[in-house]
Amino acid sequence: MGRGATTGRDRTHSPHLRRQAWRETVSANVESSERAALSLRRLLPRLRDRFASVSNAQWQGFETRLQRHFPALFRALHTLYGDQYDFYWHLEAILATAAEMWLARPPALQALDEQREAAPDWFQAHEMVGGVCYVDLFARDLAGIRQKIDYFRELGLTYLHLMPLFASPAAENDGGYAVSSYRDVRPDLGTMAELQALAAELRGQGISLVLDLVFNHTSDEHEWARKAQAGDPDYADFYFLFPDRAMPDAYDAHLREIFPDVRPGNFTWRPDIGKWVWTTFNSFQWDLNYHNPVVFNHMAAEMLALANAGVEILRLDAVAFTWKELGTNCENLPKAHVLIQAFNALARIAAPALLFKSEAIVHPDEVARYIDPGECQLSYNPLLMALLWEALATREVKLLAHSLRGRFHINPRCAWVNYVRCHDDIGWTFDDGDAWQLGINGFDHRRFLNNFYTGRFPGSFARGLPFQENPKTGDARISGMAASLAGLEKALREETEAEVELAIRRILLIHSVILAIGGIPLIYLGDEIGALNDYSYRADPAKAGDSRWVHRPAFDWERAAQRADPDTLAGRVFTRLRRLIGLRQGCAALAGGEMTVLDAGNGHVFGYLRRSGPARLLVLANFSEQPQRVAANLVRAYGLGYAFDDLISGQRVHLGGDVELEPYQVLWLAVAAEEAAAA
Repeated sequence: MGRGATTGRDRTHSPHLRRQAWRETVSANVESSERAALSLRRLLPRLRDRFASVSNAQWQGFETRLQRHFPALFRALHTLYGDQYDFYWHLEAILATAAEMWLARPPALQALDEQREAAPDWFQAHEMVGGVCYVDLFARDLAGIRQKIDYFRELGLTYLHLMPLFASPAAENDGGYAVSSYRDVRPDLGTMAELQALAAELRGQGISLVLDLVFNHTSDEHEWARKAQAGDPDYADFYFLFPDRAMPDAYDAHLREIFPDVRPGNFTWRPDIGKWVWTTFNSFQWDLNYHNPVVFNHMAAEMLALANAGVEILRLDAVAFTWKELGTNCENLPKAHVLIQAFNALARIAAPALLFKSEAIVHPDEVARYIDPGECQLSYNPLLMALLWEALATREVKLLAHSLRGRFHINPRCAWVNYVRCHDDIGWTFDDGDAWQLGINGFDHRRFLNNFYTGRFPGSFARGLPFQENPKTGDARISGMAASLAGLEKALREETEAEVELAIRRILLIHSVILAIGGIPLIYLGDEIGALNDYSYRADPAKAGDSRWVHRPAFDWERAAQRADPDTLAGRVFTRLRRLIGLRQGCAALAGGEMTVLDAGNGHVFGYLRRSGPARLLVLANFSEQPQRVAANLVRAYGLGYAFDDLISGQRVHLGGDVELEPYQVLWLAVAAEEAAAA
C-alpha cells in the first residue's frame, strides 16, 4: 500500500466523515420535516373544504392521524414522485383517497384501530398461531370456511391466511395471483359481502383475517389493462408498454428470467395492440408502472378497501420486483422499499389496524431489509424453513445454528412468520458465505438437497418432486407435502411401523421449532393431519406441468375426522401437534422474538434460549434418528438451574448426569417451580 493510501475501513470509519454524514442526515431530515409541515398547512384547508359535510368528530379522527403520520408519507412520496411537475396535485389526490377510505371505514374497524394503536405489539403474543389454506381446496367456498371456524379454534388458530380468492381469469391465473379485480371475489367462492361477514365472524372469535395484496402486477383482464388494450393513454401508462424491442432489450440486459424453462424473457409481445408488455412472471400478468403516481393512488384505494372489508394483515406479494430502473436487475431496489413505506404510512392514517407481511423469497440479507415498523411489520422466514429441511437431511444443525445466530434478530417491534411448508416450492435460500465458513460448498450442497428430497439420494426418506429443474446445472426447487418430505409416504409404502413413527417425529420436530423459536408460527393446513402428496394433479392439463400442485391437495375431511383418535395416523400427528400448540399458548417465555442460539456441544442437537420478561425456556432439539446427549453443565449454565420441567413430556429433568434425547426428541425446559420460587 502506497504512502498516504487508506483502507476502505479507514475512509468509512473516519470520525470526521461520520460526523459529516450525521450532520448531512440531520439536515436532510429537518429540511424534509419543514417541507412536510409547510405542505400540510397548505393542503389541509383544501381537504377540509372538500369534506366540509363530514361531522367534526369523524374528521378529527382522520386529521389527528394525518398530522401524526404525514411527515413519513410526505418523505416517501416526495422520494418517489417529487421530481414530477404535478407532484402536489397527486399528493392531494392521495390524501383525498385516504380521507374517503377512512370515512367509509366501519365503526367496528375504527374501534379495532384504537385497540391496535393502544397495543401495537399484539401480534407478538405467545397465543398467536397461524394457519393458511386455499378456500376452495379446504372448504369449497367462503360459506364453507365459516362452517369450519370451530375447527380453526380447535387447532388454536388466531390468524387465518386465505390464499388468493379475488376474481381472476378462468384459464391462466397463476393460482389466483393474476388478479382481474381487487373488489370482487371469484364467483365460485362467494361475494365481497360474504368475505366481509367472514372477516367479522373470525374477528369475533379472536382470529385475524390475512389476504394477499398482489400489487406488482395485474391480470391482463383487469379493467386497467383492458382500457390500456383499448388505447386509453392514461391507462397505458399504468403498465410498461413498448412499440419495439429497443427498451425491452435494454432492460433485459440486466434482468434475470424467473421461469426460464417455461417462459423465457421478461416481456411479452401482444399482437392485438402491437406492443411489448413487461411481464416478469407470466405473459398474462402485466407489471404495474409505479413511476406513475396515479398507479400508487389506485392501488392505495384497493389496499384500503380490503382493510375496510375486515382484512387485518396483507401479504405483500413479490415485493422485490415492484420498482423498475434501467441498468439494474430491477429487484430489491431502494425505491421498492420506499414504495412500501408510502403504503405503510397511508395505512397508519386511514386503517391503523392494518399490518403488512412481506413475501421476499430472496437472499437472507435482502429479506431482512423489508422488515421494519415503517415498512413490513411481519415477514416470512424462508431461511428458517429451508434450513429446517436441510438439518433433517444432514442430521447436522451447524448451518441452521450458524445462520440463525447471525440472521434471526430483527427489529423487536416486528416479527417473523415461521413456517414448515406453504403453497410454494422450497428454495435453498441459505447464504453461500455462511455455508463456506463451515466448509460447505453451496452449489454442491444444494444439489445434494435436491437429490435427497426427490428421493434420488441413497437412503433418503423423502418423497418430493423437483420444480423448475435444470438438468444441465442441477438447479431445482422442491415440491411436496411436509409429511411426504419427512418420510411418512415412504414409510407407509415401503417400510415398517418404526419408520412411520420416525417420520411423525420429524414432522413434530420441525413444527416444534416454528412454534417456539420466536414470531408467529404458520401451519399449512393439512400438515396437522399428516396429509401426503396428491399426484392426481397430473390428470389436469392446466396443472400437469407444475409440480407444486402435488402439495395443494383438497383437504381430506375424512382423514381429519380421525384426528381425535391417537391410534390413527391423523390422530397421531394432530393430537401431538395440538398439544405443542397448547403448550406454546400457555408459555409466557415464547412471547416476542428474543432468541439466543446456543452451542449444545453436539452437532446433532439444535439448542436455543427463549426469554420474555422474567420467563425463560431452554429448547433442545435432536435432529437425528439416533439418541443424543447434551452435557449437564451446559444445560445448567444455559438454563440457570439443576432441575427442570420438560413441558412437552411433562417429566422432571434432574441434572444428575448428561441430558439424553431420544431420536428426534424435543425438550422445552423450564426451571422447576421449586427452584424458581427459591430464586
